[in-house]
Amino acid sequence: MLRVLLWMLFAVQSLSWAGVLRTEDQQNNESVCQLDDSLLQEIRSYQPIVENIFYEIVRGRFAGKTWESVAELTDTFGPRMSGTEQLEKAIDFSIERMRLDGLENVHTEDAPVPHWVRGYESAVLVEPFYKELPILGLGTSVGTPEGGVLAHAVVVESFKELETLPKETVEGRIVVFVPEWVSYGVTGQYRSQGASAAAKKGAVAALIRSITPFSIGSPHTGVQMYEAGVNKIPVASITVEDAELLLRKYRRGETLKLHLVMEDYNLDPFVSRNAIGELVGTVYSNTSVVVVSGHLDSWDVGVGAMDDAGGVMISWKALTYLKAMGLRPRRTIRAILWTGEEQGMWGGKQYYEDHREHQEDEFNFFFEADFGTFNPTGFDFVGNEQAGCIFQEIVKLMAPFNITNFRATSDAGPDISYWVGDGFPAAAFINENERYFWFHHTEGDSMLVENSESLDKCAAIWAAAAYVVADLSLSMPRS
Repeated sequence: MLRVLLWMLFAVQSLSWAGVLRTEDQQNNESVCQLDDSLLQEIRSYQPIVENIFYEIVRGRFAGKTWESVAELTDTFGPRMSGTEQLEKAIDFSIERMRLDGLENVHTEDAPVPHWVRGYESAVLVEPFYKELPILGLGTSVGTPEGGVLAHAVVVESFKELETLPKETVEGRIVVFVPEWVSYGVTGQYRSQGASAAAKKGAVAALIRSITPFSIGSPHTGVQMYEAGVNKIPVASITVEDAELLLRKYRRGETLKLHLVMEDYNLDPFVSRNAIGELVGTVYSNTSVVVVSGHLDSWDVGVGAMDDAGGVMISWKALTYLKAMGLRPRRTIRAILWTGEEQGMWGGKQYYEDHREHQEDEFNFFFEADFGTFNPTGFDFVGNEQAGCIFQEIVKLMAPFNITNFRATSDAGPDISYWVGDGFPAAAFINENERYFWFHHTEGDSMLVENSESLDKCAAIWAAAAYVVADLSLSMPRS
């Protein structure tokens, strides 16, 4: 009785914080949703179960456990770069611990991943004065020749500006890109395409303003992609502060000379593994599977706490907590800890290739957590109108906890994008991640950015939503 009274107090308090919020998408969708009354009643019948899941994970016996699990993973293995011993040991650890948690069908499935190695890296402004520039080479970048590259710099704000320059102005120089922050998708093109754009003009190297809206002197790494048939030149990120400094000086007509040394190199692809565990369904064990997922690999800077150890743990522990609570749905819930996401969704792609032949029978719904595990406020959803109406009703079960936002979108996560492209419904949660790109792909991605109660709430909505989807009497409609 005390547990019930405490939970009722928590639920009422949650409602009083901000009321029941609805996005414009949610209001528009509600006007076209006309679900059968029996289905509505079925979904609403899960309210007590959802509330119990929330209580146990956020206020009950599992409170704080998800944060402890993220901390143990990141403290034990540190950065988990594709091709490294740390990542493979982290995969072994995950398999062992999922078995200890009592998950079923725990195993790995092979996936080839790139094996890029960061060596010694240095950038120095030599003229008009001496200044060391912190840098991080971008994934798959080639290294500089022995002794590095000493060259004058050309500083531009956009691809369009670079295109206006005569080739002789750029040839033999280092191109520095200083694009304004618009969004990760828009500004991120300079990170992924900058090296080849500069090489086409004859540049010997490229430096990219870090893809972030805010900086305290830290460069942000990430993957870049060489264009086929274009000369491969070294490319690295620099801090926002240094990029803006170089731009101002260049605009004043000052001559800038840089010395760049990068001992980075690419090895042959490495065979890594996706790690998988299940909570087997009571009716459908190998068909109509609901997938919850996050990626276990990270960059080699920071420890990948928010990108994506948090997403890994809420997916894995959702199954652990449900089993411990004696909640086993009709359909199997499968936790997949992807490998090789950071350098091109290699684990997700291989899993799709291996399972696509029987996809219509095997899968039902996909969840992916790869955009932070901060305070959750709702769900992004991808799928057809009917599936959206059903999932929107499931989201309403979270109303007592102020998790009510529903947003129709086209993207629920990178590794599950292959399945979304084949018409499967999918979801990711909306969370208060306005500062996500402050720490993204930097040394700052540490346990300091993770909050224990927010992780608990993320794990709770992950477990609750996956359980309801997996236990419904009908499969989620596919496009």
